[in-house]
Parts: sequence; C-alpha cells; structure tokens
Amino acid sequence: MSDFPRTTIGGRSLSRLAAGTNWFLGFSHQTQARSKHIKEIMTRERIAGILEVFLRNGIDAVFGGAPGDQHLTDAIKDAEQRVGRSITRICIPTLMIKDGPEALDQTARRLDEFARMGTHICMPHQNSTDPLIDRRNRRITNMDVYLKMIRERGMIPGLSTHTPDAPIYADETGLDVETYVQIYNAAGFLMQIEVDWVHRQIWNRKKPVLTIKPLAAGRLQPLEGLAFAWATLRDCDVVTVGTQSADEAEEVIEISRALFERRAPRTELQRTRSKQSIDGK
Repeated sequence: MSDFPRTTIGGRSLSRLAAGTNWFLGFSHQTQARSKHIKEIMTRERIAGILEVFLRNGIDAVFGGAPGDQHLTDAIKDAEQRVGRSITRICIPTLMIKDGPEALDQTARRLDEFARMGTHICMPHQNSTDPLIDRRNRRITNMDVYLKMIRERGMIPGLSTHTPDAPIYADETGLDVETYVQIYNAAGFLMQIEVDWVHRQIWNRKKPVLTIKPLAAGRLQPLEGLAFAWATLRDCDVVTVGTQSADEAEEVIEISRALFERRAPRTELQRTRSKQSIDGK
C-alpha cells in the first residue's frame, strides 16, 4: 500500500496522521469507569497490534506516553520489529515550573528520562505550558529556558497547549519551537473559543500544527471528525487519532485515504434492524 501523506517537523519527516495514546493509557475524557476499562484491556500485545496496522500503512508517528508507560514503549518496539520501520515518538512531559534551581534540576532529570526513552519531538504538556502564559505581556514566561534544555538533549522542541494563545505568543516572541499542539474538532469539544477562530489561528502559524481530539473523544463518528479535519487543515499539519483495536485503526486509515482521494470509504457500515429497509438485507 502507498505511503500516507507526510510532513516535516524540525527537519524530521513523519506521517500527517499520528496514533494517539489516550485510548492506550486510560484517558477516555468520558467516565472513570470507561477509563478503568481501557487500562484493563490495553495490553502490550494489543497496543503492538494496533501500531503494527498504522506502521504497515505508512503511519509512523505516535503521540503521548511517558517513561513510566513501559508497556507502551515495549509495544512500540514490538511493532517496529515486526514491520521493520521506525516510529517517531512525540511526547509531552510535565515540567517542574516553579522558580528556583531545585525545580530546574528536577525538570532536567525529567527531560533526561524522556530523551533516554527515545523521544524525538518533545512538547511540554499543557499543564506546564498554559500556567506560564502571560496574556498581559503576550509571552510564555521562562519557556525559552525549557526549550533550550530540550534542544540540548537532542530532541525537537514544540509546545503542547489547550489554548489558542500559546502558539501565537510563541511566534510573536520567536520561541524556538518547531510545532504546536491545538485541540481541533468539529464539535468544539474542549476548545476555548469558536472553531472558526481556532481554524484561522492554525492557518496563521509559522510551523506545522499537531491537532488532537479530532473525534472529540468519541463524540464524533470517524467520518464526521476526519472529514472536517482533513478538509480544513493545511498540507503541513498533523491529525492525531486514538483507537482501541486493530480494526478501528484500519477504519480511520481507510476513511482518511478515501477523503484524500475523494471517494467513498471501503469500510463496512454498522448494521442494525432499523436500517433493514435501506440496506435491503
């Protein structure tokens, strides 16, 4: 099968579709019971099987995960060995953003862990980036220090944020970032301002944008969410989508390919009794 459309972030080539890890690690954005269920069923073998599907379809980027998620790291290695292709790891570490040398030392040790884990693109998590946003002075306080530390460890720096402000301030102040995270979906789920405003800000950015939650954490069907994302993003931007099974991975990949090729997806629809007269079966 042909390779998936690609982009370049900080000189590194990667697929424009990335495998998300919330559905691997138990972050459902639905209920605690749902999150618990995800953790119970997501074994190393199951995750490796899903990532193998992505890799065999030319999708070689994984977003998320931390040094403590050993089953995920092991699953990534398993998938790479099965397919003979490397994965680009995009990780979002929590930094110690308090003032003082002790906090800076803790951040340095944390970044060392992510570098040893094999992180290629390192984007401080929203819980580190967003508290540092200074809207009054249109800057992200001290972020230049952390980005330099990321560069020094051989990782490509970016920003993970849940606000539309952070990428703007990064561009305005010339922060050393190669990409930014933005929540972006047709439902406006977890977005702080209207969808059309976020859309405009993405198109105004100097670097590729890595979008997350295109299916609004399961609130949109894949065709709905992916059609919106692929139709409204730039050719350099990335869509991150999470799946819970190899079959789901096959579906989102096929739907994405169909949207790029302007054809109907070759996926089997979910049949129910209420559709018998339409389906004719």
